[in-house]
Amino acid sequence: MSSSTASRGLSHRGVLHEYAPRLVAFEFTSPTKAGNKKNSLIFIGGLTDGLCTVPYVSKLAETLEETDWSLFSILLSSSYGGWGVSSLDRDVEEIAQCVRYIRDLKASRLPGPPSQSGKLVIMGHSTGSQDVLHYIYPANPLMSTEFQKGVKHLIRPEVDGAILQAPCSDREAMMMHIQASAESNATQGVFDQLVHFARTQPYTEDKSDALLPLNMTSKLGLPPDPLSARRFLSLASPDSPAKPSEDDLFSSDLSDERLQQTFGMIATQGIMQSKLMVLYSGEDEYSPKWVDKEKLLQRWKAAAEAGGAVWDAENSAIIAGASHAVESIGQTELVERVLRYLQSL
Repeated sequence: MSSSTASRGLSHRGVLHEYAPRLVAFEFTSPTKAGNKKNSLIFIGGLTDGLCTVPYVSKLAETLEETDWSLFSILLSSSYGGWGVSSLDRDVEEIAQCVRYIRDLKASRLPGPPSQSGKLVIMGHSTGSQDVLHYIYPANPLMSTEFQKGVKHLIRPEVDGAILQAPCSDREAMMMHIQASAESNATQGVFDQLVHFARTQPYTEDKSDALLPLNMTSKLGLPPDPLSARRFLSLASPDSPAKPSEDDLFSSDLSDERLQQTFGMIATQGIMQSKLMVLYSGEDEYSPKWVDKEKLLQRWKAAAEAGGAVWDAENSAIIAGASHAVESIGQTELVERVLRYLQSL
């Protein structure tokens, strides 16, 4: 899901890092303090997000300014309008590059024995939460099967913690939009047409991704950006809940067996070294009314703990009154919970 645009007219001090060719991460910190911050929090936005598009990030950066944590806002090739032609595998590959870069950067700033190395946490907002979970639950190395690239082995460096914020289901958000449409039958028809087109013509004759008509995808409430058949099928996951797609990680109707394959595998892979925190917005406009948020979080917790992972029960929460991107109500609580989580590591 996409989030609301943050307030305009703000400026931020920091350092822009090119962590890979044509990919950057912005470190919110004054140049004089950057060298003294040994710990790192990498923030990953949702669909259409980029630098400073999620409202609470500025407040979080301000709060962390006087701590030994520095906040990095990462840009991926899927940021802004690139989400529709990317994938979780590609996002995870680029996040892994950023993790390596920041580990090396902090080691060069604060040389010392490995036992004194800083902590690194990844935090996802909205669809960025899918990136975070996709980073920590599959086997390492990850087998990427993107059509254009063939099979690749993606090795992800370990992280010390992981945070999911606004981990809503794109599929359920799409279903909610269809049901709320003034012409729901017509909108459902558009959805069915897109599914048929995506399944029958996923690629062009030259083996490139086939793009779906914008005048049709916009009727599903999707952002007006190029959307490939491949990514649409992953987000819409038409065979769920029986056969969920790669992107369908947070739907409320997924089976316990499926949750054991995702949340339940976190500890087995050993990529996340500490504990998982989840922050769900109480008034998330992308979460359908039929979703029992308390029950859903308890199911995720049970699956994670059954697999041996540590769930941060003290700081995980449903933030009362908060919207999807926590524009106003709940910002202070969110930032306080993130700060307590980081300090507990």
